[in-house]
Amino acid sequence: MTGDFIDAETALARGLLNRVVDEDALDDAVADLCARIIRHPPVAVETGKRMFYQQIEMPLAQAYELAATTMACNMMAEDTLEGVQAFIDKRPPKWEHRD
Repeated sequence: MTGDFIDAETALARGLLNRVVDEDALDDAVADLCARIIRHPPVAVETGKRMFYQQIEMPLAQAYELAATTMACNMMAEDTLEGVQAFIDKRPPKWEHRD
């Protein structure tokens, strides 16, 4: 809010970051994060990003309503159903990029 610059350790301590890595470990950390993201249904990742940016400008109550509606719709997506079935079957999901 002040516009002051802060270092990574301060941002981490204030809860603005969830992790800080050394520069020499950055490529591996990014690759790990990307690998974790791509395990999720692409439609859900896209929807989550879009919802995040929509909520930035909304009052809190409206943002909660958008989140609830979006999550309910996402639960009916074919890729979500595939993810649940894959979990039950103890197999990797086969994402079809369907909503």
